[in-house]
Amino acid sequence: MTQYPMVSGELPGSKSNQLQLRKVAAVSNGVGTVFPSYIQSASDGLLVDVDGNHLIDLGSGIGVTGVGNANSAVVQAVTEQVSKFTHTAFAVTPYEPYIRVCELLNELTPGSFEKKSALFNSGAEAVENAVKIARYVTKRQAIVVLEYGYHGRTNLTMAMTAKSMPFKHGFGPFAPEVYRLPTSNPLIDGLSGSDAAELTIGRIEKEIGGANLAAIVVEPVQGEGGFIVPAAGFLKALAEFSKKVGAILIADEIQSGFCRTGEWFASEHHGIEPDLITTAKGIAGGMPLSAVTGRAEIMDQIHPGGLGGTYTGNPVACAAAIAAMEWMVTQDANQMAKDIEKTIKSVLNKLAIQHPEIAEVRGMGAMVAIEFLSTSDRKPMAAEVSKIAASCHKAGVVVLTSGMHGNVIRFLPPLSIPTDILASGLEIFAEKVTEVLGN
Repeated sequence: MTQYPMVSGELPGSKSNQLQLRKVAAVSNGVGTVFPSYIQSASDGLLVDVDGNHLIDLGSGIGVTGVGNANSAVVQAVTEQVSKFTHTAFAVTPYEPYIRVCELLNELTPGSFEKKSALFNSGAEAVENAVKIARYVTKRQAIVVLEYGYHGRTNLTMAMTAKSMPFKHGFGPFAPEVYRLPTSNPLIDGLSGSDAAELTIGRIEKEIGGANLAAIVVEPVQGEGGFIVPAAGFLKALAEFSKKVGAILIADEIQSGFCRTGEWFASEHHGIEPDLITTAKGIAGGMPLSAVTGRAEIMDQIHPGGLGGTYTGNPVACAAAIAAMEWMVTQDANQMAKDIEKTIKSVLNKLAIQHPEIAEVRGMGAMVAIEFLSTSDRKPMAAEVSKIAASCHKAGVVVLTSGMHGNVIRFLPPLSIPTDILASGLEIFAEKVTEVLGN
């Protein structure tokens, strides 16, 4: 049996280094590259670079390739659609795949009510449109977001995003009427879900006023914030408050959706039915597509032409999304995520016993994180986390950092990753943690 990763010499290799020189010469410095090993093929948790190295992928393109980087059903659907036509613009001359994607989204997203959807290109674009819809329908302006949240890099979504560097620094002024309030972070605040919600709701009432609130935007599991899972009852209380004051609850499921957490959407773990849900990333097997799905009576209030764009709901991306979602259904991707969670947590929990610097292992399904805090003063260990991630890459394992302080490593493997490859990647990760922490 072939053992992975397979690395010959130093990473990145000579061909990757040559491409990196071309990248520096041709591409804006603002476009960063974390691990400059240039990929020429990939599938189900393995990335093959231009030097022939086989890397283990525990990030799946920041949660995008849940069904794998070259899922056969997605490849076939894309190939067939490309041979027919690549674009007409749905707003001009429409096509069936757009409708089918919306039908699947309406069926699969949580909520017993009638739903409708609209398609876009990126996660940030979906969030922008969800806010636009909420403001239009409520005739209010105030948008509440939560600490540690990440929602994108457009002007409005930068205003909604918590972390300054690298996402916001120097890019202001930002869109107004966005208010950041406390979230539930059990590791830090130690509060129950109801107590954390009471704090947040109290500040909304005092600082904003429920009558001025258009929407509360939440991540059921925070992504860039470090896979923070709010305490039980927190989101449900926010949902009840939103309904009480006539505001709209928007769930940003861009990173946590499409079976990533062991349910189709992370909202289901919290027992909430958001008024609007934004999706992207895992929706289309790597093709650019996003969506807003929500209550039909909300979605239908927007006038014709108020939603859309030149490329929104591209037919090739729609074909990929249909194939990806159908694959998730037939292959029981939720069970895949649950099995991955067991494998990851079995390793990380043992590692946490050995290293008291590991403050918490958390997450759901194939969306698990590990946070590092100093044992002496409980300060974030960003430098050590950076070293661990760099050491993993040198060994051929791609991991991602996150968190407001850069002291969290998150695991987002493809749902289709073979168990032996996942185990090998985790074994190397554990070795690098011990090497860096030295105890």
